[in-house]
Amino acid sequence: MNLKLIICLLLFSVSSSIYAQDPNFHIYLSFGQSNMEGNARIEPQDTINVNDRFKVLEAVDCPNLDREKGKWYTAVPPLCRCRTGLTPTDYFGRTMVENLPENVKVGVINVAVGGCKIELFDKDKYKDYLTNVPDWMTNMVNEYDGDPYGRLVEMAKLAQKDGVIKGILLHQGESNTNDTLWPQKVKIVYDNLMKDLNLNPEEVPLLAGETVHEDQGGICASMNKIIARLPETIPNSYVISSAGCTDARDNLHFNAEGYRMFGKRYAEKMLVLLDEKKSKTN
Repeated sequence: MNLKLIICLLLFSVSSSIYAQDPNFHIYLSFGQSNMEGNARIEPQDTINVNDRFKVLEAVDCPNLDREKGKWYTAVPPLCRCRTGLTPTDYFGRTMVENLPENVKVGVINVAVGGCKIELFDKDKYKDYLTNVPDWMTNMVNEYDGDPYGRLVEMAKLAQKDGVIKGILLHQGESNTNDTLWPQKVKIVYDNLMKDLNLNPEEVPLLAGETVHEDQGGICASMNKIIARLPETIPNSYVISSAGCTDARDNLHFNAEGYRMFGKRYAEKMLVLLDEKKSKTN
């Protein structure tokens, strides 16, 4: 074989190994509004004994946390922005690493904006949507340089250099209560993520959580009937029940214990899906 060809092949092999994805680094994208952002106060039990196999890719610069946008950190809350609260993503990740082999890491990217409609994550409509939102929401959106969906994709592309996107977590719907077109609007966002990140929808499930349940007096509980229809629109989607997940006094947000319960349910469903996929390939 030609010496130059051998050298080229060796260089290609080395460069490929340097930039290769780690198949044992599982990445999950999380987005939505305030219940995904995290509304409950972080308690001491939430900041201790966080397994360093559970990582967060910081989506904004957080000097107060000594974190920089686009870098991985052990997933000690807050996981959304610099001063947000506990989120289902916290106990999703903790439960995942507790139940996966020790050689598997789990990374999350959490981009969420309190009070927003799903339209904020529609890359073709978000600018129009932002022309008529309150200043406090604009301020949160500006932390993502005015484009939360764009930031989610930007961070996801960075993450794909390190690991493999395995799923997407959604908690949104309160601001779209009674909007029967919500499943179709979510599908637009999901389809855009599949295209923009070169993902296969058959390989990347969407897990969508219910709003605060009627058994807790949830003021947006009627939205759960619409959320239940999501699998009719997105075949590889699954609804995570909020029944029994305790909430705050406003009956709109979950409390800390509710977030812990809810996050574990997201993980339990994802673990089942991973097992099913593994069984099919064996």
